[in-house]
Amino acid sequence: MDADNATAALCKAIVEATSDAVIFADREGSIRLWNRGAELLFGYTAAEAIGHSLDLIIPERLRRAHWDAYDRALQTGATRYTDRVLTTRSMHKDGRKLYVDLGFGLAKDASGAAMGAFATGRDCTERYLADGALKARVRELEAKLGPAAPAGEPA
Repeated sequence: MDADNATAALCKAIVEATSDAVIFADREGSIRLWNRGAELLFGYTAAEAIGHSLDLIIPERLRRAHWDAYDRALQTGATRYTDRVLTTRSMHKDGRKLYVDLGFGLAKDASGAAMGAFATGRDCTERYLADGALKARVRELEAKLGPAAPAGEPA
């Protein structure tokens, strides 16, 4: 096996083994890659997801914004979320609403043209809800204390 084939085989093995979701959708938004991590996160097997639209996991109220950004990224060859992780809403096969940390990028061919988009992600629902509860508790306690005295003045 030459070095290129060995690297390709290694990349494939990593994508297949990771518990993080790895998804690729073509220019039309059809899912072409759906790994074990995506199965764990969203509940759909690869056989159920591949060939279907990303709408499978995008809440209806977010679809228009998603597709506008998706089309713009493919047209311009850039996404404003490259090299950033975005926490967003998603859906599990069983109907549960999820919060998911997703990283996005475009897969490009040798000429630099976007072939589609990929995302890597993981469930952050528990953390997101706990952070929200903590922030609500802080607001509640601050409201009980009343307005804070300006710095340098006695409370």
